Amino acid sequence: MPEHIALMAPGAEASAEHAEVRSPHDGSLIATVEQADRAAADRALRTAHELYRDRDAWLPAAERIEILRRTAEIMQERRDSLATEAAREGGKPLMDSRVEADRAIDSVHLCIEHLRTTAGTVIPMGVNAASAGRVAFTQHEPIGVVLAFSAFNHPLNLIVHQVGPAIAAGCPVVVKPAAATPLSCMRFVEIVREAGLPEPWCQGLLTAGHDVAGSMVADPRVAFFTFIGSGAVGWPLRSELAPGARCALEHGGSAPVIFGPDADVAAAVPLLGKGGFYHAGQVCVSVQRVFAHRSVARTLADGLADYGRGLVVGDPTSAETEVGPLIREGEVTRVHEWVGEAAGGGAEVLCGGASITSRHYAPTVLFDPPADSRVMTEEVFGPVVCVTPYDDVDAAIAQANSLPFSFQASVFTNDLDLAVRCARRLDAAAVMINDHTAFRVDWMPFAGLRESGYGVGGIPHTMDDMRAEKMIVVRSVEL
Repeated sequence: MPEHIALMAPGAEASAEHAEVRSPHDGSLIATVEQADRAAADRALRTAHELYRDRDAWLPAAERIEILRRTAEIMQERRDSLATEAAREGGKPLMDSRVEADRAIDSVHLCIEHLRTTAGTVIPMGVNAASAGRVAFTQHEPIGVVLAFSAFNHPLNLIVHQVGPAIAAGCPVVVKPAAATPLSCMRFVEIVREAGLPEPWCQGLLTAGHDVAGSMVADPRVAFFTFIGSGAVGWPLRSELAPGARCALEHGGSAPVIFGPDADVAAAVPLLGKGGFYHAGQVCVSVQRVFAHRSVARTLADGLADYGRGLVVGDPTSAETEVGPLIREGEVTRVHEWVGEAAGGGAEVLCGGASITSRHYAPTVLFDPPADSRVMTEEVFGPVVCVTPYDDVDAAIAQANSLPFSFQASVFTNDLDLAVRCARRLDAAAVMINDHTAFRVDWMPFAGLRESGYGVGGIPHTMDDMRAEKMIVVRSVEL
């Protein structure tokens, strides 16, 4: 019997229509989830805003730390079930979902660490006649109501990255997970409440239609909006924010790699293969466009093709599976159309290039696709890696920089000067040297530039965004 998930917003009545959560692997019904209409969404925001406006109700830092500590303990106890649930609803293989669960637990610890070790600053006073007899300092305060919209591809850890810092900062938070993967989010909301967080401080809901979600974003009671997902959705939502509301947007990219003539192909293949085919390529910084020096390009491409052919594609809840399904059947059709377009333009399909089922696409390596094909100009968000030979590295960098996206990039070389040249000239917020573009740890800054995003992610950086520094100036004749 599928599980039924109630609306997690105190006092709000659910819409008459329930959402269905189906396995991306086989389409089976996993759960039904209640949805919020405009009235329910308004009630959730009103609850959060009234809580924020009542300063006597704010939770002391020590209490927030204890709640987060207990949250991490409960998550550790349920680590395997959290990983399995994320694999079932999102399609990320169990081996990788277990890593995600571990990261999510560590992310909660990072919230605690940042709360314990950061404070305001002392502002210099008494340095001239105007500032004499005064002392000034700043203290952190919660910025206000946080509204979080999340994505499907990391259904647990992304939620922790948005909700955990809000709790740590002392902000009431309303979170809307991706419609395809709401279960991990709701489980996390249940856990923080079990850990001692009063229900109104963290509310979880799906919305019955895009208009309801849009009305929440535009609501003047929202102080900070955190969005992870498509730029086609995120940028228009940003334009709807009320005056004074702040935001952070994390969108996608088309991650480039510059591969030098001296780079170690054997060492690079498993890194680039993992970076390209991890979660079937459904990661905003997946390896997608590899520009390799002509002297090694074919060898590298053949190595990646061998790697791709060796991957186990199938049921994400199986311990042996390395590549799971795409999130929707329509995505398989779209990816295949893009691959076919590139092949029709002259790209050589070295492996894959076909669907395995209506929900699974074979890991695919394309050699020398047309520069204007969609696999080279847009975010594939599927298990496709393109290898393009180059003769001049500056021309390769120019092609890497030719898109409106700018997120993470990488360069493979043992030549220090080449590594620095690429790192300085690539349009990217981060450049990995001798590592794949999808490398991330949860305390580092994670930022999309240009169309790829706005603001900086990562636990400490998100938490800083959710706090305001209030300055207090004290005047005394004794100073």
